[in-house]
Amino acid sequence: MENGKKAALGATAVALLAVGVRVGLIYRERHAPEAPVTVAQQAKLPDDAFVFLKKKRPSSMADLKELNGTTVWVSAGGQMDFYPVSGGHADYGRKAGTLLGAEPIVVEGALEQVAPKAATFRVPGGDRQVLLRFRRPPSLQGPGDGAKEFAVPVGYRESGQYTFSTDEIFFYDDPHGLYKHWGTAVWNAIDAHRATLGMSESQVQMALGQVSDSVSQEYGNRRVMYSNLGHPMDVIFVKDKATAVMPHQ
Repeated sequence: MENGKKAALGATAVALLAVGVRVGLIYRERHAPEAPVTVAQQAKLPDDAFVFLKKKRPSSMADLKELNGTTVWVSAGGQMDFYPVSGGHADYGRKAGTLLGAEPIVVEGALEQVAPKAATFRVPGGDRQVLLRFRRPPSLQGPGDGAKEFAVPVGYRESGQYTFSTDEIFFYDDPHGLYKHWGTAVWNAIDAHRATLGMSESQVQMALGQVSDSVSQEYGNRRVMYSNLGHPMDVIFVKDKATAVMPHQ
């Protein structure tokens, strides 16, 4: 019996000792001075990482109406074809152009209609395709454009359910302000849809469009071919800076 009591007491002591050690470790861990920040941790995040891109996430035609009368700017540059509107319908047979990066449009409303297969490459047709009606601001209007209305696909209806891509196609705030840290020279080149030395991949994409191809997945350190609306350009990036810009051969 005595041996049993001694064994029990011994086990209790070991258990208490283990608890005490654990508590001590936790106390030391919580009260120890903070470890010095490493050089890698001190590395400054790029300014682009702090840009807040607004999302509206529309799910109905009523949600889409919130854009009426507002200006939005193109994010999906070089991807979205647009069409003239006549009699309240988009004329899919007469492509009017392709929206370019950072280009502003003034939203007039929306419409739904059955789309031909050729118009469903970027946005599915569903049962009916949804298009935003818009006008171009005076600074981008060609001769006679002031009275013209256009439409660009932004979503579709399938079995009564709507799917919209406006958050991916547009900026809801002027990107010239969102990315003002890019500087005047870069923005002048983007607005002229030119790539220049020293630009980042994001900046070149805004200038030449999102339709591109590369054999490398190493963003910022690779050669990229930009379709550039039928005038392909090759850009070589090193440490996310364009070191060469040339027509694609």
